[in-house]
Amino acid sequence: MPSSQAQSLSQTLPWTVFQQVGDLLKQMVEPDDLIVTEEVLSSSNSDASRVDRYVVVVSSRFSALLKGQAVQKPARSHSAPSNDWCQIRLTFDPREIAIFLTHLEPLLPDKSALLQQVKQVKWSLQPNDPERQSQFTLRLVERLTPAQDFAIEDSWQQVEQERLLNEVTMLIRHSLELPEILETAVHQVRQFLQVDRLIIYQFNIPAPSSWVDLAPDGSLSWQKTAHNLDGIIYESRKDDRESHSASAHFLHRLSHQEQAELVTPIMVRDELWGLLIAYRSQPSLWQESEKAFLKRIMERLAIAISQAKFCAQLQQQIQSLEQQLIDRTQALRDALTSAQAANRAKTEFLSTMSHELRSPLTAIIGMAATLIRHQLMQPDVKGVLTLQKQQEYLQTIQSRGEHLLALINDILDLSHVETGKAALDIREFSLFQLARQTLNSLQEESDLKKVALHLDLNSGADSCKELTKRSGLEEESRCDRFTADPQRVKQILTKLLSNAIKFTPENGSVTLRVWANEETAILRVEDTGIGISRAEIPLLFQKFRQLDASYHRKYEGTGLGLALTKQLIELHNGTIEVESMVGVGSQFTVHLPTQASITGRSGNAGH
Repeated sequence: MPSSQAQSLSQTLPWTVFQQVGDLLKQMVEPDDLIVTEEVLSSSNSDASRVDRYVVVVSSRFSALLKGQAVQKPARSHSAPSNDWCQIRLTFDPREIAIFLTHLEPLLPDKSALLQQVKQVKWSLQPNDPERQSQFTLRLVERLTPAQDFAIEDSWQQVEQERLLNEVTMLIRHSLELPEILETAVHQVRQFLQVDRLIIYQFNIPAPSSWVDLAPDGSLSWQKTAHNLDGIIYESRKDDRESHSASAHFLHRLSHQEQAELVTPIMVRDELWGLLIAYRSQPSLWQESEKAFLKRIMERLAIAISQAKFCAQLQQQIQSLEQQLIDRTQALRDALTSAQAANRAKTEFLSTMSHELRSPLTAIIGMAATLIRHQLMQPDVKGVLTLQKQQEYLQTIQSRGEHLLALINDILDLSHVETGKAALDIREFSLFQLARQTLNSLQEESDLKKVALHLDLNSGADSCKELTKRSGLEEESRCDRFTADPQRVKQILTKLLSNAIKFTPENGSVTLRVWANEETAILRVEDTGIGISRAEIPLLFQKFRQLDASYHRKYEGTGLGLALTKQLIELHNGTIEVESMVGVGSQFTVHLPTQASITGRSGNAGH
């Protein structure tokens, strides 16, 4: 809120001027609005009695207080008698008007309509409407002619200053657009002061980021940096041309070109934000009233700048909170989706595990019951099982029991790997021999499915010959030696080959290709199976997840095989890649680095 001195003027004038100004104030409001003069006083026991005459007008668009106190005739005046002079004070400050009305209340008749009206309006006082204020100023200038021998021109200047200050204040109250406020203030103040040029010069203007070469030797070493510049942000000239520029050398140039300049600092929150600079092309002295006026304008601009900064910070905080809310909401959605997916995976796993356990157990129990029942029969009783049939049943029991054991081992292995309890038994072994043994162990399974198994060691043999030639090995068979955990490597090959056999139709084929170099072993399993779509490949290595998770699915499995395989590969710090095409087949490629750095040591080998 501007101070009362900022919205008031005081002058020694004849009582006739007081009467003219008072009459004009009454004309600025409607008859129903509040109009109070000294004629309503009922006593003199109040601060209001310290003035001889007063006029108070209050309306929704215009309010003012005029006070007059008798003084001695000024020495410079010869026109009016000494007892016809007064000290006039005219103010438009809502706070000062409200205080004066408060002092008037005890002097008004109790329970009168005027007293109620005073109590009601003194709390609703607002700064004057700029248009209404301008109307008052123009009318006042028309009434007070320059022919009088007192300082009418000074009074007009004060009134016009108040009008302009009030207009800027109202603009700040009703607009949060700092560019609009600064541009309007610059043009109107320049016109009022009748200067040739008025500018607002800002310090530390944020400039766009740019790429700067930071290398001292001139080599390419670029970094994105931001600079702060100083320069003109608003300018008004006498010819009404506008310019928006930024020049770090402006102040130096200004001191050499302009004849008369007036610089007023713009302080925002006790910091130098910029300068309000006015200049004339001809040498002249700046009046104290002009300096004071620019200072008051600066105070209002500082309020507008501070208000704009606060709004910008508030908007930034709002955007930050909105983004945080969006991120938190998304995080909650992701967590909910993950929880739902985990719950579905658990349900599917329990369903799958129940099916996988029940099927072999049913077979085991059924075969065992049949054997027991027929074993109790007499040899000559019809229906006794032959030795061959008994052997088939026992083989079924054995194979189903081994299947159950494999399921339990997979669960235990996966648990050990995930908890960091899995131990690698690092040894040197023949990679080619391990591949042959693994393939032979799955031959019976592939024969039942009528799927051909192939082992391709040609690529590995070629690499082996090259390695033998370069290293000078005496025995070529030594070049396929590899250092890792042979049991885990065999487990990896078994899982991949069994998976390929399971998903390859009759008369299809599965090929194992093996080769190695000095640092890495490459194991590749290719099949001519049903293939995998591109969208389903990321789901292959998820625990308890099968691409066909329905209860009556065509292919058996718990969904642990490939998940455990990936964990064992990563236990060796290796990687696995998948390429597949639906209806054509799949290719799984494993890269295992040699574990020579920890040869001879057994223990936990984490990721």
